[in-house]
Amino acid sequence: MPLRLTGLTRTELTDLMVQWGEKPYRAQQVWSWVFVKLASSVEEMSDLSKPFRARLASEIAPLRPEVVSHRVSADGTEKWLLACEDRITMETVFIPETSRGTVCVSSQAGCSLACPFCRTGTLPLRRNLTAAEIVEQVTFVRATLANRGIRVTNVVLMGMGEPLYNLEAVTQAVRIIMDGNGLAIGCRKLTLSTSGVVNRMEEAGKNLNVNLAISLHSVRDTVRDQLVPINRKFNLAALKRAALAWPLRGRGRITWEYVLLDGINDSEQDALELVHWLKGIPSKVNLLAFNPWPGAPYSPSSRETMLRFQEIVANAGLVTIIRDSRGGDVGAACGQLAGDADLTPPLHEPLAHEESSG
Repeated sequence: MPLRLTGLTRTELTDLMVQWGEKPYRAQQVWSWVFVKLASSVEEMSDLSKPFRARLASEIAPLRPEVVSHRVSADGTEKWLLACEDRITMETVFIPETSRGTVCVSSQAGCSLACPFCRTGTLPLRRNLTAAEIVEQVTFVRATLANRGIRVTNVVLMGMGEPLYNLEAVTQAVRIIMDGNGLAIGCRKLTLSTSGVVNRMEEAGKNLNVNLAISLHSVRDTVRDQLVPINRKFNLAALKRAALAWPLRGRGRITWEYVLLDGINDSEQDALELVHWLKGIPSKVNLLAFNPWPGAPYSPSSRETMLRFQEIVANAGLVTIIRDSRGGDVGAACGQLAGDADLTPPLHEPLAHEESSG
């Protein structure tokens, strides 16, 4: 298998250059081309000798994934379907805002969690993405947008898949993305989102100095069992213990994602129970409108209902916002990512997952 430079830390790249009989400074040259200058190929690395470039070209995998499709929303959100070397696809989204530009990256191709309000949950889990494939989503988008003068400032692991079911690769990717001499996305600008894989949250908290977002959607086990099936394995009490143990920096907060579904979890009583459940946890609540997709079994709550829900939570002293839905017209909004399943046929049989909750 060809070597993937995008999956190596600076230390690992230095070790590789020494193994090749090169001077250690070669590693910094290569690193700079890959993660600072964002070279798309070895041919662009003009300050390297021709023999060394020839060896690199013969040993390494391509530095960029193949673009299968690219769609742009009326609101400026962009979505790419990217192909890995084995033709498995992953979706990546860029969300432009006035003060920042956020890349939403996938950690798995497909998902095993089967949350019924999420279109990704209708897909089988194809496989975990490698650290290189996760990083390449960031380098690809940053390079693509830099050509248009658009900056990438934030990265969120909120795309396809459950990051904590691919923790080793995610940890490696985060180290590379946060390296101050490379992509330099700081810890306050990087967020990991989980559905509540409690038995891996402790390890992630120790190894990943990043923001945490948790998909909550209900504080009643009977309701959350249906909306987030992993709750049947790790219930709300276990999730709360894990959240309280998560290391927060300074005045940091855990972000709770709450999709409001008409008649399911959007009543005033639901809001009051949410406030009570969050007591004692430094929290920010993101209220999200449900983004419909073909065959979805739910409907979005009315704007009036959402505003009333927000009012109750805010009046309890919790930071809460109604997050604008972005990219819905191109299937790029939260809960809509499906690898353009309606456009591209399955390429591989689904993989079983040892901790799939079915």
